Amino acid sequence: MIVFDRLWETMKEKNISQYKLINTYGVSPGQITRLKRNSNINTYTLNRLCKILDCGIEDIMEYKKE
Repeated sequence: MIVFDRLWETMKEKNISQYKLINTYGVSPGQITRLKRNSNINTYTLNRLCKILDCGIEDIMEYKKE
């Protein structure tokens, strides 16, 4: 299972809130909800998050065996 726990940690380190993602960078609230629920996210969104946070994909998500 892909989980986005690292995203929240990276956001905290970079001082970027969910509010800022939505209002400054144009990430949709629906995308934030899907990330919180560890639902499907497209590669476009992952690419944008890496660019916004100036980080690698491993700083956003990880695979955990169920």
